Formats: sequence, structure tokens, C-alpha cells
Amino acid sequence: MLLALLVVGLAVGTGVSCAAPTTPTTPTTPAAPTGPAASLRLVAVVRGLSNPVAVVQAPGERGRLYVVEQGGLVRVVERGRVRRAPFLDARSLVVAGGEQGLLGLAFSPRYASDRTFYVNYTAREDGSTRVVRYRSANGRAVRGSAQEILRVEQPYSNHNGGNLVFGPDGKLWVGLGDGGSGGDPENRAQDPDTLLGKLFRIDVRQASPTPELVAFGLRNPWRYTFDSKTGDLWIGDVGQGEIEEVDRLPRGTTGLVNFGWSRFEGRSRFSDRSLGPGRLVQPVAQYTHAFGCSITGGYVYRGKAVPRLAGRYVFGDYCSGTIWSIPARGGALRKEPVRVEQLTSFGESLDGSALYAVSGAGTIYRLAR
Repeated sequence: MLLALLVVGLAVGTGVSCAAPTTPTTPTTPAAPTGPAASLRLVAVVRGLSNPVAVVQAPGERGRLYVVEQGGLVRVVERGRVRRAPFLDARSLVVAGGEQGLLGLAFSPRYASDRTFYVNYTAREDGSTRVVRYRSANGRAVRGSAQEILRVEQPYSNHNGGNLVFGPDGKLWVGLGDGGSGGDPENRAQDPDTLLGKLFRIDVRQASPTPELVAFGLRNPWRYTFDSKTGDLWIGDVGQGEIEEVDRLPRGTTGLVNFGWSRFEGRSRFSDRSLGPGRLVQPVAQYTHAFGCSITGGYVYRGKAVPRLAGRYVFGDYCSGTIWSIPARGGALRKEPVRVEQLTSFGESLDGSALYAVSGAGTIYRLAR
């Protein structure tokens, strides 16, 4: 079985083993904003992009943003302008539209010396998820350097996940949705014989990297990030018809965990299906579809430029454009006094001072005081 091959014990990061995530105290109904509205605003960094879904910076580079466009381009933004030539053009490889496309980008932690980066996309050939490594030279991806790291067949066209993040352990963390359709009809999120609906990590330094399972029971972990201070992992897992959820995995957690889908949607029972392997972990925050319909995971802000957000996990919703935050140590949701149309992603500067919000309508914003 896949599980027997991949799971022999897990330690997330190198920290001391931690207990389960804090008992959820967040109400289903988000609280009203507190503090003066003027303490948070949006500053447009660049406009005129085509369906942007992610923004990242490369280690060793300052003042340069890389923007992932769903159609298959990675664009370079400097001083508020988009460079004419793309960093990567994968349009001939990608099937785009709906929840498919070029969906994720991660630079090697050693990018300054090894010049390697990784992308996640759904393939034009068959709709499968591909994680591919490239090298760059002279400010662009090197043609012919593509090296496939992972391929996962997708039974439907939605719930592809798509995010890629390097963790504090130096490994590439990959989260996949349950395979699509609605309600996880084949119960893949709890099935140990597939990577769908799972969170796993890959040691890309190995000649033949093998996925190591971390968690079962995810519906569509569209965006997840590590807290730059604590190393805790925060996940925005998109819900079915009622509830959107925030999950947290403290650094140092040992053993396989299970976030509950499709037995649970948020903290509510969704079906009578049995849970697969792993210790059940409930969300640390959730909200109902009275306030949105598709969660967009964000970052724990550790900068000083925006005191209102200091030490808080900032996230939002694609449908409503609402942005919320929650204390990283646990506590109640707070609705923030800004809104982003078609909120597809968040981004963070290398030093953590800047927090960006991505609008699928074509604009990258910086959250400012």
C-alpha cells in the first residue's frame, strides 16, 4: 500500500514535539473589525496582470517579484513594472481555466547558488498534476532544463491544490486536493492508496525523491504557508457547501495527522464515512458561506510596518474579497477593513516586512499602515 511505503514516522521540522493545535475558540460568525479603519489600507504595487494566482520572491533577490499567471506565464515585476520577457513561458504545457492552470511556484532555498525553482501545473496533455524543476540563467528559465519531480493523475478538473512551499526542513511541501467533483465521491482524501487529498513533503536533493506523507483529509488546500518565526504550518482548506476552514500544524508535530475531510467539513459532520489513518486535527478557525465561499490562505505577519497585523495569521476569501486575521497563538477572528476583488493568494517579502494580496482581476496590492 502507498501508506506503508511512504510513512515510517514523521517529525515536522526540527523543533521539540508539540501537542495538537490549540483548541478552536473562533466563532463561526466572524467578529466585526476593531481599531481605526485607517490603520490598514491597500497600496497597488502593479496592475494589468492576467489572472495572477501567486506572488513570490527568490532568495537572495530584493525588490523583485515573481508573479504566477494561471495561463502559464511567470512574470517579473520590478519597481512596479512588468518586465516584457517572462521568466517562464509554460503556456504550451498547461491546460488553464476554472481551477486548472499554472498554480504554484517555489524557489530553492539555495537559489542564489543552485538557480533551481519548481512549478506546479495541470498538464495540457492529460490534466494531471505535474511538479517540475527548472534552472534559470540570465534572468530566465533555461529551455530544456525541465525535470519532472512528481506526476499525479487527476480524475476531475477541480480541486487540484497547486501550492508549493519549502519548509524549515529544507523540503518541498506539496498539498493536493481530493481529486475533484463534489463531496469527494470516491473518498480519496481518506484513501491511503492515493496522494489526492493529502499533504506531503519531498526531499528534492535526493536523486529519486519520494513523497513523505504528513496529513490525510484535505479537500483543496489551495494556499498554505509556514510561520517564519515558529515554523508552524497554516493551511486554508477550501470547503464544500457550508464551511471554510483554517488548519494549523505546529512545528515539531510527530506522527501522521488527519484533517477530517470528508467525514467532517470544518468541525461539522459531513458524512458517515470512516476516517483513514492519522490523528484527527480540528480547524483552529472557520467561517460559513454567509461570509464567502472559497478560503484563500495567507501568512502569519511578523513584520513591523503594519502593527495592526503583527503576530496574526492573515487570510481571506476569493468570493467575498473579505480579509480576516487571527492571533497566531489562538483567539477570535477579526474582519479587517480592506477588501480585495477575486482574492487568489497572498505573498510575503523575504524579510517579512511586506505582505501582499493578489487579485485575480490583475492587481498585486501591499497591505500598509
